[in-house]
Amino acid sequence: MEPFLLPVVFLAVAAAFTLSASAGFGGSLILVPTLALVLGTKSGVALAALLLAANNLVKVFAYRKTLPFRKAAVVIALVAAGSFLGAKLLDSAPERVVTLAVIASFAAAFLVETLDLTRWRRFGSPVMAFAAGATSGFSGTSGPLKGLAVRELALDRLHLVGALSMASLVGDATKAAVWTDAELLTGGDYLVALVCLPLMFVATFLGKRFNTRIGERGYTGLFWTVMAGYTGRLLTGL
Repeated sequence: MEPFLLPVVFLAVAAAFTLSASAGFGGSLILVPTLALVLGTKSGVALAALLLAANNLVKVFAYRKTLPFRKAAVVIALVAAGSFLGAKLLDSAPERVVTLAVIASFAAAFLVETLDLTRWRRFGSPVMAFAAGATSGFSGTSGPLKGLAVRELALDRLHLVGALSMASLVGDATKAAVWTDAELLTGGDYLVALVCLPLMFVATFLGKRFNTRIGERGYTGLFWTVMAGYTGRLLTGL
């Protein structure tokens, strides 16, 4: 990475990880398009996965008292499996098709959420979890599907953020491992992640502080704002 690009990366990291620690997800909404713009699509997506994996490790530590291991285990495992498949298929995946699939899945899931179709929601959560990982490997972002999959676990705000942090950590770590093996990530990328580590702690602290100060209604609004942001970004890419 060219030295003059580092300030752009640091600014994107600070904004992305503060949002991520506040809502539990949403970091890729800012980080992936920024890094893809300055580094190129594949390199940007790969570095974003590495940075997000490191940040999610910090988030898991920050929310260590509200990590719903049992309730989130199936969702996390399916996100990991989907991420592995998606990362392997990054080179051949038609991005337009993936984008349309994510939007269609989000629209269907939003409809189910609105109509409160309990049986479908129970079935749909594992499906969305696997699709979240797979589309994340294709496009670098899985926020709408992952957010809805974890939301179906019926957790309170802090446990929801904890579950999202664990699912994101496993998914991003899986992608980073696959792309390191494929040489999309190099030693220089890991050095950038190491340099960004102090910034991750500060951003996570600020995000968690904000999360604890807003009520349930405020968090619900933040959650759906992030969801709308993901969908808007996908639509603009068509």
